[in-house]
Amino acid sequence: MTRLTDRFIADRALRDTARRVLNNDIERLRGALAEQGIASRVSSGVTATISDRIRSGARDVLAEARVQAGTRKGLLAGIIAAIVLFLARGPILDWIEELLESDFDEEDDPTMPDGPAEPFEGDPA
Repeated sequence: MTRLTDRFIADRALRDTARRVLNNDIERLRGALAEQGIASRVSSGVTATISDRIRSGARDVLAEARVQAGTRKGLLAGIIAAIVLFLARGPILDWIEELLESDFDEEDDPTMPDGPAEPFEGDPA
């Protein structure tokens, strides 16, 4: 055989091998797509990417908050106190309302004498 014929046979064998690999890849892709569609793959990929970015951003924010909290402890305590007061505002307002409503009436006050008030000696009545 000539050199061209040998090269032709080798190229044909290489081509056939590449075609078999390509056909196997296509079959594997078809099988994978039959299990899970393209839309759900894209959706899960996007969701995973967004989740990773959110986690990364949250870690960065938390690290910065730790640094800032270390240098501004008084400010941090004030913010926490404000948040607690905001969340507990309902019970606090109810308690203040009860205090204001429970003012003593004149009848209930044991220090007030019974009956009408007596006039002072200097009153012209």
